[in-house]
Formats: sequence, structure tokens, C-alpha cells
Amino acid sequence: MTAATRQTKVRKPPTETTTTCALALDAGNYDLKFWNGEAHPKAIRSVRFQLPQGRDAVRFTDASPLIELPDGTRYHFGAQAYKYRRQQQTVVENKVELSRLHLYACLEPWEGETEFAIDIYASTPEPAKNEDAIRQHLLGMHEFKRNGLEYRVLVERVEVEREGMGAYHYAQRLGLIPDTGYTIVVDIGGGTWLTRLVDAEGDVIDENVMDRGGAYELATSISFDRRLSNALGTTADPSLIMDGFRTGHLYADTELTWQPWLEEHLDPWFKGIFQTVKAQYTPYMARVTRFLVTGGSSHLISERLAGRRLFAVMTDPQFANVRGLFPVVNGAQLCMTTK
Repeated sequence: MTAATRQTKVRKPPTETTTTCALALDAGNYDLKFWNGEAHPKAIRSVRFQLPQGRDAVRFTDASPLIELPDGTRYHFGAQAYKYRRQQQTVVENKVELSRLHLYACLEPWEGETEFAIDIYASTPEPAKNEDAIRQHLLGMHEFKRNGLEYRVLVERVEVEREGMGAYHYAQRLGLIPDTGYTIVVDIGGGTWLTRLVDAEGDVIDENVMDRGGAYELATSISFDRRLSNALGTTADPSLIMDGFRTGHLYADTELTWQPWLEEHLDPWFKGIFQTVKAQYTPYMARVTRFLVTGGSSHLISERLAGRRLFAVMTDPQFANVRGLFPVVNGAQLCMTTK
């Protein structure tokens, strides 16, 4: 088949029946999380490598997809990106500017098709600042290749929620939010952490977004510890330490671990977060009936909070926000076929 024939196929007019599906997208600093309302949400490590034109890609998978843009630019996302040198880490970049690429990485075929219309439900720490830019990046027609397949996707609608509020709505469905009083959502992510003060009606009445201070800050602190760098014989990479937070605190595929002295770094990091929370919300504390702790890095402190009456730590916290972002109508997922 010629290139011209392929192009004609990709640009075929919409059929009479157009399927509009929905995707919740939580493009985090550590993971890109996404969910279409079925099975379990998925995640792709939020790291990528831009391949030079003369470089062949290593093996790609759904969990580590290869994206090709119409101009031939290629990006390999996920864990496979570590097989190249000089990867780009989302945690030290502007996520808003990467919105389109992150969407492409997370778009899998819908019912076997790569041409469809879709509604996107996304989140950002500061919607007032970033919502318009995210919509501008995502709305409209997108043509690209993912893992060798040609996609033609029309984004018809983009809804942008405060990051962390998805987890709040999901916790409500699970019965974790009291009917009265205030809830403080503490969302600890890879690059940032944030808080939302929510009243019994679900209104956000105060909030705080810390641009830094998430797990990457803890990982950076550990990377400077001579006990690790001396054992490695070189400087430790904070991004590999972040990976180790989920794999028994091991550094990459070595047997080196910071577990015996983790507490020395974890304790001040933990106290720094919750002292800030207490200082900001002191006037409201008497009415707080729940601290909801969530986010992909909250597992680092879950043991410290176990058994505390006011605290609820989300199970599977990595995906709590994306689950809550997905629209639910009468308990059913929102994905419909329209004539």
C-alpha cells in the first residue's frame, strides 16, 4: 500500500454511527494514569526519549509506547526510555506543554479501532492558571502513530478538574468522607504535593499547591547521601530512586538499598508536609472531620498514619484521582454510541 493510499484511508469521512468514548487522564510527574471506565486503570512511567531520525527504537509495548508525529518526530515513553541515554523526566518539566504528547501515549485502540471521537476528563493542580492552555492543546483533531498504528482521534470535549478532587469524589463513593465537617485532601505526588479544604457540600474553600516537595524532593535528598553514592561509585539518579520507592527501596537492578537509613530522610520530609498543612488550616481544625491522604507517593507515609482516627489513606492511591475523574451516571460508566 502506498503512502498516498494510507493517507486517504486515515482521512476517510466519519461513518454514520460515531462512537464517542470517555477517558480520564491524570498526567502525573511520576506516572501517566488513564482509565476508560473498564477493568483497572493503567499507568505509563512519565519519562520519554526523543529518538534521532537515524536511531532505531528499542522494543515498544502498551506500557511503554512509541509515538510518531506527522513530521516524523518520535518519542518513546515509559520504562523502555531508560534504555536510551539522556531521558527527559516530566517531573522537572512543564506538564501543561506536554499535554498533547501525554494524551497520545495514553490513547489505546477503542474497540479495535484507531479512528474515534473522545471526551477527555483531566486534572491539573491549578485549573485557574492552566485549564485554558490544556483545552487548547487537547481539543480538536489529532493524527499520529502509536506503536506503529495510525490514529485519527477527534477530542470533542475536555473537562479539567482540580487535581486531588477526583480522589475526593472517589472516596465519597467508598464512604470515606463524613457527612458533616471539613475534609482536608492531602495529595502527595511525584513532583508536587497539594491540599484542598473541602466542606460538607463538596465546595473547596481553601487550598495550597506546592510546586515542589513531592517524592522527587525526598529522592533528591537520598541521592545526595554518601552512603548511596559511595556504594554506587557515582552520583545517584533521583528518578531511579523514585522507581525504587515502589520496588523495595532498591536502586535500579543493583542490590543497593537505602532502606536501613530511609527514616533519616523520610521523617523531615513527612513533618515538613504536615506542619505546613497544620499552619495553613489552623483556623479550621476544630471543624475538620477527615484528612484524606492520597496520591502516588502517599504509600511512603501510610504506615505512620495507620490507626489515626481522623486519617483515611486511600487504597491504591496511585489511581484514586483518575478513578474519581471518570464520569459516572447512575453508577454506570459514560461511553455511548450516537447516531
